Amino acid sequence: MSVFTIEAGLAILGLALLLVEAFKPDISRRTLGLTAIAGTVLALVLFIFAPHDTASLPGFIQPWHQLDGLAIFYKGFALVITILVLWLTLECAPYLTRFTLDGKLGEMFSLPLLVCAGMMWMASARDLVTVFVSLELVTVSFYVLVAFARKSAFSLEAGVKYLILGALSTGVLVYGIAWIYGATGTMSFDGIAKALANPATGKTAALFGAAVLLCGLGFKVAAAPFHMWVPDVYQGAPTPVTAFLSVGSKAAGFVVLTRALDAFMAPGSIIGSEIQALLLVVGALTALLGSLPAMFQTSVKRLLAYSSISHAGYLILALACRESARFDLSSGGVVAFYLATYLPMTVLGFLGLGIMRANGLGEDLKDFTGLAKRNPLLALLMTLSFASLAGLPLTAGFLGKLFVFLGLADHGCWGALSCAVIAAATGFYYYFKTVLAMYSTEGTDVPALTLSGATKAVAGALALVIVILGVYPKPLQGVLKAGHTAVVLK
Repeated sequence: MSVFTIEAGLAILGLALLLVEAFKPDISRRTLGLTAIAGTVLALVLFIFAPHDTASLPGFIQPWHQLDGLAIFYKGFALVITILVLWLTLECAPYLTRFTLDGKLGEMFSLPLLVCAGMMWMASARDLVTVFVSLELVTVSFYVLVAFARKSAFSLEAGVKYLILGALSTGVLVYGIAWIYGATGTMSFDGIAKALANPATGKTAALFGAAVLLCGLGFKVAAAPFHMWVPDVYQGAPTPVTAFLSVGSKAAGFVVLTRALDAFMAPGSIIGSEIQALLLVVGALTALLGSLPAMFQTSVKRLLAYSSISHAGYLILALACRESARFDLSSGGVVAFYLATYLPMTVLGFLGLGIMRANGLGEDLKDFTGLAKRNPLLALLMTLSFASLAGLPLTAGFLGKLFVFLGLADHGCWGALSCAVIAAATGFYYYFKTVLAMYSTEGTDVPALTLSGATKAVAGALALVIVILGVYPKPLQGVLKAGHTAVVLK
């Protein structure tokens, strides 16, 4: 069975679940959720054992798809985050149904499967047309998911903002693709790289097209100055959707950015130095504009939204650092490593928020007061999540930031490095402000908060991954190094 067949099967399963709920409305949400989770787990197992070479793909899809190491990593990443989001949705189902018009959650279990298929196709894209089609499958599904809690004014507001700004960014993206095609005569990444290495290619048109294209992608990854939608959308969307946006959507955007920048900044590119300078400025501003406003947030969910913006800044700075061989990883490899460490700590944080909402609590900082007395295990797990997000040593988040900082130092980008360090230092303040609230002795006369056995198992596994990657990252580095080799030799 080819990888493409697995991806198509996942999309078909998502459509089937939609139809099942439409024609059999009395089916339980747990049945739908468990079916979606089982299907995605099966897809992950089949994906692991499927042949990982382009020749194994159906003939009609081979010209448009590739199965290099980077694609394999992001496809596995998409499957893992989808499984976790589906499980989180099932855990949060009791309170999510209170905000739906009919008490049904069919779309919350089916649309993530379509998003996953779109992210997997995006990771293999060889050209900008395939990127655009896959990206729209992901984005349109998120339009529905963000506004799913229709009884919540915040969710409706988030959906409208995301729809309007998302449509605008799509228009900008298409405009950039048109300019790139006009300047280079091709839409394939290989063809663009070859055209940009030719001095006869019009530099001004190519640079303008690349800049517009990066503006369109900048919205998808929440890069400054296209980041202002993030706090409102993240706060209004259901918690599982927010987790999916923060991790899955970000990964999808960055795999496309990695492909595009590999073409724009290939050796001999006539626009390589200008694009690198643009990335350094945008990355530094994004890190700062994410961290500084987070200091003043009283909503933990909104705080995590600004945190997501800041992490996008670090990832953009990693992409700006080319040819750094300190860790035997390309810039794309460093981004993939950072995202691999970002997944468990972010999902663990949103898992804590979801559990609190399911127990009748809110998402403000005051709701976290005395959490250690209500449930010491949950407080400990969320402390580990926030410590890793802040970049505390011996956690996965520390190594991700370390790779970025050392890459900037190796390239002598001292201005961008200074901004990144300021953003990281600021992060310690707003992350540990939440941790201090959890261990505060105020408001400790409230009832205890309970966790199910499945919740403990999943949260414990995420915490274990955070610690293991923070102490022993070699296996992950080896996987990504192999993946980079495949990209280089392509």
